[in-house]
Amino acid sequence: MQQSPRDGREGDVLAVVSVSGSAVSFFDAASDRRIGAVEVLAQPHELCFDPTQRLLWCTTPYRSGYYGGNSGRRSEVTVIDPDTRRIVEVVDLAPEHGPHGMALDTARRRLYVSVEGSADRPGGVVVIDTETRRPLGRIDTDAPGPHWFAIDPAGATGYATNKEAPFVSVVDLDKGILTAKVEVPGSEGLAVSADGTRVYVAAPHGGSFSADADAEGRPAKGIRVIDARTASVVDILPTDDIVLPVHLTSTGKLLVGETSTGPVPASPPGRAEPGRLTVFSADTHERIGGLATGLFPLTITSSPDGRIAYVSGAASSTVDIVDLETLRVLGRLDIPKAGPTGAHGLAYLPRPA
Repeated sequence: MQQSPRDGREGDVLAVVSVSGSAVSFFDAASDRRIGAVEVLAQPHELCFDPTQRLLWCTTPYRSGYYGGNSGRRSEVTVIDPDTRRIVEVVDLAPEHGPHGMALDTARRRLYVSVEGSADRPGGVVVIDTETRRPLGRIDTDAPGPHWFAIDPAGATGYATNKEAPFVSVVDLDKGILTAKVEVPGSEGLAVSADGTRVYVAAPHGGSFSADADAEGRPAKGIRVIDARTASVVDILPTDDIVLPVHLTSTGKLLVGETSTGPVPASPPGRAEPGRLTVFSADTHERIGGLATGLFPLTITSSPDGRIAYVSGAASSTVDIVDLETLRVLGRLDIPKAGPTGAHGLAYLPRPA
């Protein structure tokens, strides 16, 4: 009998942020049943699960709103015990503010959190000790608003995408310095290949919803492929629409979330149309296929075995569960919301050993 993609997931949990709902919800990965929630500070955005400490980190960048359209920036990162579903600590990064993207180095026990700039310094990345949960320092990225951040498997190099700056910031994590700027037309999500040789970056940024490669010289939409050794763009994987989230599975599939909206100046999803999950081979760059998702996809993650993808739609406040072998939707989670945006950050939590 053919094995179901859900087989063997008993005890695994999917955590989902609701931005306007100000909560992190937990779902049984085998049955999709909602098993609990934790209320957090208003406007949570992203999640990162640390399997060594078995803690879930949640960033809160704004008091309300979104990048480029908010009522003020926050400085907190909330630490959650996902098994008891209780808040362990709220780490205040002040005077840093606008924490958003996170990347984890379990070997060095470090969490990297992107933060926005201010009048006296550029944006950067705060380095946190995951055992003491205290900041160790910061790395400047020379851009006002680094948003997403990723590191290579060796934990030696980090990459920050920048909505407003026309480059990806490359930083040396050991020396704590900026080492290169890779020219791209503003950028969103990113992922680093398993061998650390390539970086896949969504560009142009989400404020360019009407951008096309045409006679007016607008940048082509798609995924910029960066050669990590030369810090240069070597290929573009074209997409039909603007891409925000990018995710690489353990089986080498590159997942991108396309969104189609009217020409708006920033990133509000109010006029969003159905999104699309597009799948590429990370090795050959071949487009494998795709399917429709919820409105305004903002985050993508996958199960550790790479068989199932989870795509959050912020405007529809849903999470689509996708079989990556057949590219069929297995189910949809409805995430409570209290405003125009709901589902955002995702984290897959394997059951305790």
